[in-house]
Amino acid sequence: MKRGLFVGRFQPPHLGHLEAIKEILNNVDELVIVVAAAQYSYTMLNPFTAGERIEMLRLTLGELYDKCYIIPVDDIPSNFLWPQHVLNYVPRVSVVYTLNPLVKLLFEEQGLEVRGHKFVKGISGTLIRTLIARNNDKWESMVSKEVAEYIREIRGVERIKFLYEHEIRIPGEKQC
Repeated sequence: MKRGLFVGRFQPPHLGHLEAIKEILNNVDELVIVVAAAQYSYTMLNPFTAGERIEMLRLTLGELYDKCYIIPVDDIPSNFLWPQHVLNYVPRVSVVYTLNPLVKLLFEEQGLEVRGHKFVKGISGTLIRTLIARNNDKWESMVSKEVAEYIREIRGVERIKFLYEHEIRIPGEKQC
């Protein structure tokens, strides 16, 4: 059995993530999806809790959920130690999927195969959060209908507007 690893913050999970996951699942039997930065929430960069992101991923995946593990993992301050930290939380994997050059380097240094995946231009969590903060409903076309409904249900729109209005960040968090 071949099991892949896909790491993201999923703030929120969007249709670009779904396309990447579909492509990855064409190449592996199971996929471990790591919800990174699990300890962060209620900031501009990370407005949703790990639990909310897990629920949204479940909604996004639909029938694909049966082939996936969703595991939240806190960040740690050492990039060098981070891959081993992640691997301590997940079932064994044989290949990592990422477009991030640092993540690629770090997991290759752990001896794992690293591959790229599909990228959907024009969709990102940053763009979605910015559109929400600016009252632009175009964000809804970038997530599944179920995720859009969920974000509205948990008052995520109001939360993001508040966080952006008050520029709520954790110390050292970069600009959105």
